[in-house]
Amino acid sequence: MGQASSVTGCSPELTRHHSTCSPRRIPPMKSETENSENEAENDTPTTTRDFISDLPDECLAHIFQSLTSGERKSCSVVCKRWLKVEGQSRQRLSLNAQSELYSGIPSLFARFDSVTKLALRCNRRSISISDDALVLVSLRCRNLSRLKLRGCRELTDFGIAAFAENCKNLKKLSCGSCDFGTNGLNSVLQHCSLLEELSIKRLRGINDNGTEAAQPISPGLAAKSLRSICLKELYNGQLLGPLIIGSKNLRTLKLIKCMGDWDSVLELMANSNDGLVEIHLERLQVTDTGLSAISNCVNLEILHIVKIPDCSNLGIVSIAERCTVLRKVHIDGWRTNRIGDEGLAALGKNCSHLQELVLIGLNPTALSLEVIASNCQNLERLALCSSETIRDGEISCVVSKCAALKKFCIKSCPITDNGLEALAWGCPNLVKVKVKKCREVTHEILEWLRLRRESLVVNLDVDEIEAVDAASASDSGGGAQEDGLEVPSTENQATNPHAPERRNARRSLFKAKFGFLKARKIAAYAKWWSSGIVNSSTTP
Repeated sequence: MGQASSVTGCSPELTRHHSTCSPRRIPPMKSETENSENEAENDTPTTTRDFISDLPDECLAHIFQSLTSGERKSCSVVCKRWLKVEGQSRQRLSLNAQSELYSGIPSLFARFDSVTKLALRCNRRSISISDDALVLVSLRCRNLSRLKLRGCRELTDFGIAAFAENCKNLKKLSCGSCDFGTNGLNSVLQHCSLLEELSIKRLRGINDNGTEAAQPISPGLAAKSLRSICLKELYNGQLLGPLIIGSKNLRTLKLIKCMGDWDSVLELMANSNDGLVEIHLERLQVTDTGLSAISNCVNLEILHIVKIPDCSNLGIVSIAERCTVLRKVHIDGWRTNRIGDEGLAALGKNCSHLQELVLIGLNPTALSLEVIASNCQNLERLALCSSETIRDGEISCVVSKCAALKKFCIKSCPITDNGLEALAWGCPNLVKVKVKKCREVTHEILEWLRLRRESLVVNLDVDEIEAVDAASASDSGGGAQEDGLEVPSTENQATNPHAPERRNARRSLFKAKFGFLKARKIAAYAKWWSSGIVNSSTTP
């Protein structure tokens, strides 16, 4: 019937139309990452440049000087140049001065060839360097200006003398726990004419045996240059008396735990040198005679009198009347009750430039504190510690009158929260308050002060004491002294009428604690002994 086929064929016109209308195949687009990588490859120079290498060695050394010791060590392993520059720019070096150090000294100081400050330390259980090692160090470090020796017991006078001949530019020498003696020190003082500071602690070579005691230590060529002398824990320290007296330009003198009578040395020193600015006396045999001699040093600015039981109000008054430019005064009366309101009132009356006052183991009252607070308008730092008379009234007196006070420390005093409440309105320049071992002070006052004065920093440390004996603890009346077992007995003491009662209470507290510990020890030993008998009886 002429019907068309069911399968249609593609005519040429349809095929042409389909090919022209079909979508053109588009190549895939490159990602942004690939484009950036290609651009980076095109922009990257053929060679990289190290800009740090353009810095001269002087600039690199200046940068190293602002780094810590650990940071300098890390920088020294970056490259050979940094290793060299770090070694040449290091001026301070601290070494473990054991005997094995001798073999490494040449290579060590070939790298660190600019050292001017050297510390050699050796512990007690090791053998220290000998004279040969110290001489070798002096040959490698002729520009050494500071030397510190600790625990170098193998050094003798010969090694110290040879060192002094090679290092004549030495300005500071500090030695402790060494065994050389007076000959070595005299050699240093004779050859090192620029020596300014000398510190000696536990020098065992200075003793009263043999020929050492017959040779005193004189200033030598260092008589004009010495500015500071510090002597600690010397058995026969009077051998250095001529050194102290002969140092005409001495400014600082520190005598700490040195045996012997020092009144005569202080008298001769004060007569020949009135330019002293700072004096520290701690645990010495010094009386009011020595303090009266110190009063001749009219330029004295800093005075520390710590645990000297023979000093009284008389010596403090003599110093206060003549040393009127005092700025810092520390007095630890060791609870002997020989320095009180009379001496402290003299300080407040005459020393109007006082900026720092620390009173430990004294019993001042509002009488002397009012004089100090009224006349010392520049007082910025005040510490009242281990006093039985510092109560709320004394704290209120200080707070109401010390307008310039910035730091206030109260320790082991019978104050309460009522006394600290005055801090909320007084002392407008107060920055920090530290309260420690004051039993009647609670933590509530801390929060209250923070609300009243947000800028004030308050450190509160309430030390709770274990109640071994409740009756003894309640009668003790104050914190225990740090060195309570070491309080010396002095004659003609001006004692507080309540002091014996409190001392007996503290003694009873100590006995109660000691008896409690002793009972525990005996019980433990009895238990161990009985178990030993049982074990021995059961064994065949």
